[in-house]
Amino acid sequence: MVRVGIMGYGNLGKGIECALRDAKDMTLTAVFTRRSPETVSIQTAGVPVCSAEEITDWKEKLDVLILCGGSATDLPEQTKQYAKLFHVVDSFDTHAKIPEHFAAVDAAAKETGHVAMISVGWDPGMFSLNRLYAEAILPDGKHETFWGKGVSQGHSDAIRRIEGVKNAKQYTIPIEDALKKVRSGEQPELTARQKHLRECFVVAEEGADTKKIEETIKTMPNYFADYDTIVHFIDEKTFAAEHSGMAHGGFVIRSGKTGLAKEHTAVIEYSLQLDSNPEFTANVLVAYARAAMRLSADGVSGCKTVFDVPPAYLSDKSGEELRKTIL
Repeated sequence: MVRVGIMGYGNLGKGIECALRDAKDMTLTAVFTRRSPETVSIQTAGVPVCSAEEITDWKEKLDVLILCGGSATDLPEQTKQYAKLFHVVDSFDTHAKIPEHFAAVDAAAKETGHVAMISVGWDPGMFSLNRLYAEAILPDGKHETFWGKGVSQGHSDAIRRIEGVKNAKQYTIPIEDALKKVRSGEQPELTARQKHLRECFVVAEEGADTKKIEETIKTMPNYFADYDTIVHFIDEKTFAAEHSGMAHGGFVIRSGKTGLAKEHTAVIEYSLQLDSNPEFTANVLVAYARAAMRLSADGVSGCKTVFDVPPAYLSDKSGEELRKTIL
């Protein structure tokens, strides 16, 4: 039985707790929090909740630690720190910084012979795998990724940091015309603005300048400036009633040419529709925690991504069962 710990316990931690209940070969052993342990209520009875500072006491009691910290802030430090103590899995999702995160974590994990899985989730993660598979199968082609309709946590956080904003949710919405063209195999050249629309629902502080807030959102570089953005101001009651969910999803589509004269078109599409983004991400993290243990059993150490894991290592089924029931 693989002994799993969780560092942090928000929506993602709750999802991991639920996912581990369905795992035949893994068990939740401890939860570590930077808040007061007394304020964290987990649903699995008898699992210790400890402060983050106590984690070194668990070096011999845990096999793998799943990190639930903020991707942009906590994980660059946490993953390389804890990879010296345990096998670890994180959901680092800043695409442009993955190479430097990989290098730092790789050095740390190799010091003590641990396996560290980084950037595990659905993008990066499952979408990354499908981009790789599709490109390998259709080398003469092009892929596009669409996100939504769903809540972008990073963009929502960016709005909440604006002066005068009390709460906010931002939805990323694929533009149907762009989706239709890509699905047809047309391979259009699309800008960010042509692929996605951003829709924001904002609760403003009393007396705040809503025109200024709207202008700040629409001109924010790296988040909204390159997109058509709609901003709605609503009250707290409406926000709670209509925007409390965490749904998300998206599509990876690759079209390519086959045949001696490239006379035929092939289209590969992978899609997700998620009622709960964090719960789905948690299930992916748990599967890759299992894979980290199997890689370690093979004598592997260092940092790894979803590209480095044999698909069979994600399943709790034996090779014989997989060949009989899925292949």
